[in-house]
Amino acid sequence: MKRKANAMGATLSSNSAERRSDSDSTWLSEEQLFSVPLEILEEIFLNLPPHEVVRICRLVCHQWKEVADSESLWKERCRREGYHLSDPSKIPKDWRLFYFLCKKRRNLLKNPRGEQKMRNWHVTDNGGDQWLVEGVMVPHPNEVVKKNFVTSYGICRKMQLIDLVKEGYNPAFMDHFQPDIKISDWYAPRWDCGSEYEIRVELLNNEKKPIQIFAPEIIYFEQWNDQQWHQMTHVFKNYGPGVRFIRFSHGGKDTQFWAGWYGIRVTDSSVEIFPAGGHVALLDSLNTCVPPLPENGKLHKI
Repeated sequence: MKRKANAMGATLSSNSAERRSDSDSTWLSEEQLFSVPLEILEEIFLNLPPHEVVRICRLVCHQWKEVADSESLWKERCRREGYHLSDPSKIPKDWRLFYFLCKKRRNLLKNPRGEQKMRNWHVTDNGGDQWLVEGVMVPHPNEVVKKNFVTSYGICRKMQLIDLVKEGYNPAFMDHFQPDIKISDWYAPRWDCGSEYEIRVELLNNEKKPIQIFAPEIIYFEQWNDQQWHQMTHVFKNYGPGVRFIRFSHGGKDTQFWAGWYGIRVTDSSVEIFPAGGHVALLDSLNTCVPPLPENGKLHKI
């Protein structure tokens, strides 16, 4: 019995050793998996969805976190996806933030070219024969643009109110980072009738009171003009904290009181939030603009 017990003990000991050996082998393979040369790991991350790199990969281990947070990774991602600096002299202090801002950049105005008639626009003034949507009279610099809004002989104005929180730009981001806000509008007269064009864009606080306003003087066109397209642009900078809404309004009329639609034409309007180099990013407060860094995730130690 004793010999049998010893034999059984030897067998158990042998099995335990085998299990430890298997365990050690598994542990080594995991270590080898995590310990990837940095240049190879960076290339892997460049081929993964960017949100997964931030939310998942950087939690695996210290090495992966180092690569996921590295300037070279996000700078290279910007290069590959065609996100370039508008001003080469202003280098971003955080390329990850710059990348996500570029990726998120879009026109916040809806139906800017009249392709859905007056949908999404609130008409505040509808004088004369009222607003109308028609095909462009002369080709637009942007070949995609085929329609425009046209005014009549009484003042015509329309507007959109952009809710920045609903668009994914939370208060902490707007207050601390204060990204540039660029507006653009295209307008053109009829060649055979005088007209006028006006635009007003306001940055509003939570109570919808103006923080900053862009409202240039009214632009007038004489009769017998070349009816070419003109662009109005403006960039809001350093506007301070509190911006929660953007109100975009434009319009005009003809100046000869002709029945019909001989007034100013407008189309391809845009409001965009985009990165400007040289700002300090407060990444932990951006939430919706940039994927949040997990706060409670534990890193594996190698």
